[in-house]
Formats: sequence, C-alpha cells, structure tokens
Amino acid sequence: MRNWLFKAVGALTLLLSLTGCGYNDFQRLDEGTKSAWSEVVNQYQRRADLIDNLVNTVKGEAKFEQDTLNQVIQARAKATSIQVTPETLNNPEAFKQFQAAQGELSGALSRLLVSVERYPDLKANKAFADLRVALEGTENRIAVARDRYIKAVQEYNVLARSFPTNLTGMIFGYKPKENFTVANEAQISNAPKVDFGTSPTAPASR
Repeated sequence: MRNWLFKAVGALTLLLSLTGCGYNDFQRLDEGTKSAWSEVVNQYQRRADLIDNLVNTVKGEAKFEQDTLNQVIQARAKATSIQVTPETLNNPEAFKQFQAAQGELSGALSRLLVSVERYPDLKANKAFADLRVALEGTENRIAVARDRYIKAVQEYNVLARSFPTNLTGMIFGYKPKENFTVANEAQISNAPKVDFGTSPTAPASR
C-alpha cells in the first residue's frame, strides 16, 4: 500500500512538473504549427491546380511564346514533385527546397501573366478571366495561410528556446522549427500580379 502511494505521489509530481515546464504547451503549439502548415500546403496545391488549368487555356493561343509557357510547366512540375509532410517542418534542407520551388513557380507565373498583356484575345477569354480571378483569390489565401504559420512557429520557437521550457523540449525532442526566410518573404510580398489593367468582369460584359 505504501509503495503504491509513493508511486502515485511520484506520478502526480512528475505530471505537475511537466505542466509547469511547458510540456502541455509544446503539445498544443506543435499541433498548431502542423495545422497551420497543412493549410499552407493546401493553398499551394490549389494554386498548382489553377496553374494547370491556366496553362491549358493559354495553350489555345497558337502564337503564345512557348519558352514562357514551358518555364511555368517545368516550375509547377518541380514544385509539386516535392513531398511535403509534417516532418518537413523539422528538416531545414527540405523546407528550403520547398520554399525555393514555390518561389520559382511564383516567378515563372509572374512572367507568364506579364506576357499575356501582348495577347488581347487571350485577355478577353472568359475562361482565362475566371481563372485569373480565382488565382488572385488563391494568392491572397496563401498570404494569409503563410502569415498564420509564421506566427504559429514564432510562438512555438519562443517556448522551445526559453528557459526552463527549452529543457523540456530537449528531453522530449521538441526542437525549434523552420520558418519562412526574410528573402522568401520579400519574394512573396511581390506575389504574381493577375490584374491586367482591366476589370475582371469586363470580358463577361461583352
């Protein structure tokens, strides 16, 4: 009976010490970063799907420059080929590769959209106009999702690097997570422009 009491008291003491040292906070914030990251990935996938449809629409313009189109196709293929899992958050190299691939796709897409300025028939295409509006909305969703992820990681990393919770993190393997870099943020702040100087509803009013 006495041994059981000692064990119970020891277990309770351990539980209270873990709570006081941030164990439960690690659990909560770790799940928060995973959830925020999942939304980032979902929005990037949505963009990739829209770009696929956009490329197919642009292909209908017989004289559209093939090099610009191929750059988008190749960048999209590279971005979607990178396997993204929750473990990516703890792998600096994989995270950087993911960032770089998405950045290349953003750049290629920007060049494609600028090129469309020289093709009035394509600009007036209803299907293209609808995709343009959907793409603009997705870029906004990506920005929101990334911002939420950045804030979630910042909160988690403060816990992982502060004393004494950093000791709890070391014991249970909760390491600081990768976040989007300053250079990448600068690139994202110049997201692909989808406004061609005409109202999105203009083609539909014809």
